Amino acid sequence: MCLFLWTTHVTEAHEPLLRDLKATGYDGVEVPIFEGDIAHYQRLGALLDRIGLERTAVTAMGDPAMNLIGDAQARAAGVAYMRHAVDCAAALGADRLSGPLHSTLGGFSGAGPTAEELSRSLSSQRAIGDHAGTRGVVIGLEALNRFECYLFNTMADLCAHVAEVDRPAIRAMYDTFHANIEETDPIAAFTRHRDLICHVHISENDRGVPGRGNIPWAETFRALRASGYDDWLTIEAFGRGLPALAAATKVWRDFSEGPEAVYRDGFRHIKAGWAAA
Repeated sequence: MCLFLWTTHVTEAHEPLLRDLKATGYDGVEVPIFEGDIAHYQRLGALLDRIGLERTAVTAMGDPAMNLIGDAQARAAGVAYMRHAVDCAAALGADRLSGPLHSTLGGFSGAGPTAEELSRSLSSQRAIGDHAGTRGVVIGLEALNRFECYLFNTMADLCAHVAEVDRPAIRAMYDTFHANIEETDPIAAFTRHRDLICHVHISENDRGVPGRGNIPWAETFRALRASGYDDWLTIEAFGRGLPALAAATKVWRDFSEGPEAVYRDGFRHIKAGWAAA
């Protein structure tokens, strides 16, 4: 379960929630990394160890001053941010760090990506991948819908770039919400690029409770199982509890009766869908 539903900064104060997620049946949680030092994530990792939860990590860059496809100064700041995030993920005990870690979230040029921006991205991602490889962390780059970014909107474009980056620690992630918007065939978007996908987000078309919307779940779970994928299926959902995050994710209304519905019904949805597939 991705903890974005509650916070962008997990602390010891979230222990009751973490224990309830464990009691619900989750194997692990996805921890946002935006603030805090390495020592903080070491303590948080120790807490998760005591509870018995494994973990992955997630982050994003919304500040145009940290733009991995921007000018030299912005790229240097973005690479420095990503190196710190990788170090925090390693301290947490996470073996992967995912998100739109290729360009500024919500930043637009008014046009599609240029050859120069794609070239800059190659350089940035190779530097990040080299560092992540020394920390035992894999980066899962996420294709986002056209309303949140313009660099990579489809799995085909993203994975072609990942292949060109050519670093073992730079991979792709698949998100059902974004695929539902941008892909003409969301299932094929996964199966055609399975070899480069290291992480999967389970997210309903309205960002609410998985299983209550129009994502083709039966076909999705069948494709995942048929491909041999046996890794994280991480629920990502959003609410109005965090004003800044709600604004960034364009959440203007409630998508469920409460967080408990998301993680409890969502858990049952994944278990039943996986078994049926």
